[in-house]
Amino acid sequence: MDVSCFKAYDLRGRVPDQLNPELAERIGRAYVELTSARRVVVGYDIRLSSPEIAEALTIGLRAAGADVYDIGLCGTEQIYFATSHYSMDGGIMVTASHNPKDHNGMKLVGRESRPISSDNGLNTIRDRVSQPFMDAAIPGRLESLSVEADYIHHLLGYIDGTTIGPLKVVVNAGNGGAGPVIDALSRWLPFDFVQLHHEPDGHFPNGVPNPLLEENRAVTAEAVLREGADMGIAWDGDYDRCFFFDENGRFIEGYYIVGLLADQFLQKVDGGKIIHDPRLTWNTQELVRKAGGTPIESKTGHAFIKQRMREEDALYGGEMSAHHYFRDFAYCDSGMIPWLLVAERLCQTGQPLSSLIDARIDAFPASGEINRTVDDPARLLAVIEEIYGADAVSVGHVDGLSVEFERWRFNLRMSNTEPLVRLNVESRGDIALMKEKTSELLAEMARLDQPDTRRTAAGAR
Repeated sequence: MDVSCFKAYDLRGRVPDQLNPELAERIGRAYVELTSARRVVVGYDIRLSSPEIAEALTIGLRAAGADVYDIGLCGTEQIYFATSHYSMDGGIMVTASHNPKDHNGMKLVGRESRPISSDNGLNTIRDRVSQPFMDAAIPGRLESLSVEADYIHHLLGYIDGTTIGPLKVVVNAGNGGAGPVIDALSRWLPFDFVQLHHEPDGHFPNGVPNPLLEENRAVTAEAVLREGADMGIAWDGDYDRCFFFDENGRFIEGYYIVGLLADQFLQKVDGGKIIHDPRLTWNTQELVRKAGGTPIESKTGHAFIKQRMREEDALYGGEMSAHHYFRDFAYCDSGMIPWLLVAERLCQTGQPLSSLIDARIDAFPASGEINRTVDDPARLLAVIEEIYGADAVSVGHVDGLSVEFERWRFNLRMSNTEPLVRLNVESRGDIALMKEKTSELLAEMARLDQPDTRRTAAGAR
């Protein structure tokens, strides 16, 4: 049986050769065997294959003895919400997020919406699915569960409604699942929503919803300018990530949104811990400390961030990849809470979004993540550390290699799934220095990845 759809954090693969109803049913059976769950929430995204895969998954869960609570078409965060809010034993979302339209997948959680990844059960499920199963003596029940009212009420609890005033907001759901949630929220908010690609459509008539791709940004940016909007928001297919455009149609790097959200949260409370990834850090750390909070670095990736947030009881966690995590959302990520908090900030300050971001970009200009394919990522990181580490103020290994100097820093890390290294560079208020050091590092990496250089470095060690 092909189990190549099992990844480090979830399942993703082509339908039907890598993921199909037969495998989905077996995953349901193995999930119950692993978790001993008796009450499981199941939902699915807008992909054409999702209802059939969710139905087969449900058959497997019930055959293993679990009651299934079907919440239907939804976003990943609604699985997180329903699992924790209704004290379920677990939840499974059928989705492939922003992957091509002929793909599908699953995201699995246990009690309290704790993620099930390769290091705590996903590999066990992978190894189990090809073996025989026995039906439970009593099959589980199937019930429909409506979560919208409680979910919307929870989302609105993050903002102070008395401070909310009129805004014009461009919303681009990418024909994913975000549109219906915006419709539900619009009944409670005095916002003028300009809708783009709003209707859920698994054919993806406007392309797969992935706002990180440059070619997918123009339609949102142009609408913001055309409509004179206060900001634009775009989501991926299962809307667990959201992306921002200011009133000038400029796409805002997720790094600066992390700092803005951390500051907004800390304005509401007296101190607290904020988790951030180590790729770009200085802006977040400065804003958190100024607001009376404590910044804490965590290894990149949702499983690591969520675990660290639980350990620290952190208010909020953010990654530059546009994943944002919230303590009161079962420490899980949401693509709806972030834009509500940014809208609240705009209403409270009366400032345009650009003014909230420009000063931070000037203070800490950053390269954005640059990916390079290399022959031996681990060796490259080791040699770069030898070259740069000796003169650095500090060297860290929370995730890959972080090297800090007085005026600039960089993080270089290996991809979990590809022979790639990912580089991020930032400086203290000096964009020319940031660009210079980025070019220098890229040139050094290219030199070290040449065959002759690789042999020389290996022989030296």
